[in-house]
Amino acid sequence: MLHSLYNKMLAWAAMPQAPRFLALISFVESSIFPIPPDVMLVPMILANRARAWAYAAITTVASVLGGLAGYAIGAFFFAQIGAPLLAAMGKADAIAAFNAQFNTYGVWVVLIAGLTPFPFKVITIMSGWTGLSLPIFILSAVIARGLRFYMVAALLWRFGPAIRDFIERRLGLVFALGLIVLIGGFYAVRFL
Repeated sequence: MLHSLYNKMLAWAAMPQAPRFLALISFVESSIFPIPPDVMLVPMILANRARAWAYAAITTVASVLGGLAGYAIGAFFFAQIGAPLLAAMGKADAIAAFNAQFNTYGVWVVLIAGLTPFPFKVITIMSGWTGLSLPIFILSAVIARGLRFYMVAALLWRFGPAIRDFIERRLGLVFALGLIVLIGGFYAVRFL
């Protein structure tokens, strides 16, 4: 099923309505959908490199808006379903401790998930259920998703089809390694 959906998204990327489909896919991927918008973003940029920045903007804005929908899902369903279930199981104190811990590092969690191949929807929903500050969530999501999609656009705009394989296979790894170096640098500066 996922394979046929993936192929359908590639076909949509060639249609005149592709920007609308890109926005839709970017929105739902941040809250419920399993396939990242890169599947459409990459072929769209390769087909029209002059529109790379517009496509990155569409993807970023729709992804952040979808993240807000995921945040709302987490906030609503946790309060309505999750909290009463955990209280009935005697786990209310444990979830409160988890929420506090998550919110302490929430900005980093959102940044890392927004940049890497980790499913962003998990973090958007978790941010809502833990009550992560909405302004912090939005700012982190804008930075992370913007960096991710504009980096893809920049690479494709500059190098064209030659960089496609690298993006599809290794860009997540490069982002993950970059984050490790960045976080390591913060810790090194902090402890030196």
